[in-house]
Amino acid sequence: MSLRDALFADASLSQYVNLGPQALESEPGAWFDSAKKSLDKGDVDRAIQILRQIQADPKQESRIYLLAWHVLREIGVQPSDEEAKRVLGVVVEVGMPRGTDLVAGFADHSARYWNFSGSGVVWEHPDDSLDGLIDDLLGKGSSVIQQLGPWKKPRLPVPPDGVVRLNFLTPSGLHFGQGPMKLLSADSMGGPVLSSAYQLMKAMMALHRQHSSAP
Repeated sequence: MSLRDALFADASLSQYVNLGPQALESEPGAWFDSAKKSLDKGDVDRAIQILRQIQADPKQESRIYLLAWHVLREIGVQPSDEEAKRVLGVVVEVGMPRGTDLVAGFADHSARYWNFSGSGVVWEHPDDSLDGLIDDLLGKGSSVIQQLGPWKKPRLPVPPDGVVRLNFLTPSGLHFGQGPMKLLSADSMGGPVLSSAYQLMKAMMALHRQHSSAP
């Protein structure tokens, strides 16, 4: 599984449990493994119960909740109308001539920035200094997805050069919009999301430089 794929938390249950023994040694990996074993035996009700248990655990990462919802939808369980539009993550991808720039923020206040060159910043919420920026990004995303339906087809590959894709991750699945940078920046819905992602990226880079230069 690539680093990009991991952000979207939309692997199949088989893909997840095949990551290796280390991923299954503790919660939530062991729960997903148990859910798969239940499904393999035809015990769908038990699998649903396990996945609901994951969702009820307030200590889990946002991507774990998203993965649990992804599996639930695959076996026919849909979120309520209220839950369906809850934004748990926003991933902004910018197609560049030599790769993709990517900024992601999640409801657990973790974040990622990856540059097309391969460098990046991983933020696992060591403090609350980025909470406001991440909340702003999620809030902007919440406004946008009221106008969008979930994407029902396989997730697209990285956007081509010059194209920006705004991905919104919810219990009902992936919502997204995309377009040329110039047009999307001026768009009344996409522009604020793009601006918020840029502010988060700048703050992450500044913190990274600060920590890198510390004695």
